[in-house]
Amino acid sequence: MATSKIRCAIYTRKSSEEGLDQSFNSLDAQREACASYVASQKHEGWILAKDHFDDGGVSGGTLDRPALARLLAEIEARRVQMVVVHKIDRLTRSLADFAKLVERFDAANCSFVSVTQAFNTASSMGRLTLNVLLSFAQFEREVTAERIRDKIAASKKQGMWMGGLCPLGYDPHPDTQVRELVVNDAEAKTVRALFELYEQQGKITDVERAASEAGLRSKQHRFSSGREQGGGHLSTGQIYKILTNPVYRGQIRHKDKTWPGRHPAIVNADLWTRVQEKLQAASRRKRGRTSDAETAPLTGKLWDETGDRLTPTHSLKAGKRHRYYVSNRLITGGPDPTGWRLPGRKLETLIAGVIADHIAQAATEHRLLATPDLRSDPDHAQSAKAFASALWKHEPDMLRRLLARGIITPREITLELDPAVLVEALKLPPEDLAPDILNFSAPIRLRRRGVEAKLVVGTTKPGPDPVLLRTLADAHRWAAALRTGTPISEVARTAGHHDAFIRTRGSLAFLSPKIQVAMRDGTLPPELTLRRLLKLPISLDWQEQERIFGI
Repeated sequence: MATSKIRCAIYTRKSSEEGLDQSFNSLDAQREACASYVASQKHEGWILAKDHFDDGGVSGGTLDRPALARLLAEIEARRVQMVVVHKIDRLTRSLADFAKLVERFDAANCSFVSVTQAFNTASSMGRLTLNVLLSFAQFEREVTAERIRDKIAASKKQGMWMGGLCPLGYDPHPDTQVRELVVNDAEAKTVRALFELYEQQGKITDVERAASEAGLRSKQHRFSSGREQGGGHLSTGQIYKILTNPVYRGQIRHKDKTWPGRHPAIVNADLWTRVQEKLQAASRRKRGRTSDAETAPLTGKLWDETGDRLTPTHSLKAGKRHRYYVSNRLITGGPDPTGWRLPGRKLETLIAGVIADHIAQAATEHRLLATPDLRSDPDHAQSAKAFASALWKHEPDMLRRLLARGIITPREITLELDPAVLVEALKLPPEDLAPDILNFSAPIRLRRRGVEAKLVVGTTKPGPDPVLLRTLADAHRWAAALRTGTPISEVARTAGHHDAFIRTRGSLAFLSPKIQVAMRDGTLPPELTLRRLLKLPISLDWQEQERIFGI
């Protein structure tokens, strides 16, 4: 029986362009070794494709390669059944990228062979070996990257300029082996003028206007390709970057640290200091638009049970602004079922109420003072009552100053108060305040509705869910209309909904009386929201319903 033909494509790659102009380079050597291997498998039906797939001077850390793109197109067109490479890392150095490639190979019934590592992906053992080798290749790549980062950090610590576009006022050293900056006198005058203008004007927008009128321009860069960049109008962003760049003080910055540089400073120390002080003062000024941090008095004061900070955020719905405090991981890392999303105003009111109750109760029980004094307690009780009343009225500035720290868990909220603010409000000498007043906890219950959660202080009486009650009343009205013979389409049209809407929510009318009473009294388990109820199967057996709903 004739052996089926397997068309083989050789893929070669070299990261750098060094040596590619030679008559026999690294790509040729790779192709020759692969061609010999294909020839040795002639008895298996392997035949060599005529097309060459060579990527010279392209990194293996990306899949954006011209020859690789052509190869993948041939594979997906079913014109290639085997990809042959000299070594695995010629195809990719990334496990994630390799997984994508193997998925595309498998979809087109194409296999992968490394001629120097003696395995192919047609077998499970070959796949295992390949993943192990790729793990080491990726490890080597990451270690190399770490070495490069460490070298850059160490060089900057020595004050060296480690490349990139030179800032306005400087040029690279004429000797490419010397990693230093040299002053460009003409541009240095522009830099000093910008610093002096900001010291006079105090606003970057005014500096931008004055710089434009004076004809000050950004640095012009000319690249080896002939392309030019810059040399135009200085924007506010560019001006701010110049004013805050420590390179003009003769320093080199690496991340959040600065080191003495080997280049001369353009701006003297006094002018630099005065400008930085003005910039910091300007950053503390309130702007016309109110930020989340300004409207959220609990900003930077709350953490969840995992140690993640609760960050203020907001959404706009129908033109109305809704504030929330959310676990930071929901902002930076995407959806997380353990994350918190709490309504801002309600959370602030709840915490203010918890603190007010705590202070009022401590005054009633004569626990405000480290050493109880019944003669002065009435005065202190009056101060505590006035203080608690101000908190109950939701004065955000008082809450912002008073709360030092809070930790929220699904069952408890723990709060720590600022002693200086508390003794000032209660008109007490600092040494007289009972220390255990500053730290306390209160039981809470968590109720979720979709992604949003609501905290209820444990001592609060349960309340019904208005959405559930409204839907239950609608369900009974629709069921009554259906019993009289009204078509469901007519009921839906009257209610302004689709038929499916009536069917799903109308079934609530057939819940057991015990469940409906729990809805009315607000004693349903907190997780049984309307959305959750609609997903649960509603049995005709009332006892089975109560078992499923946990009643």
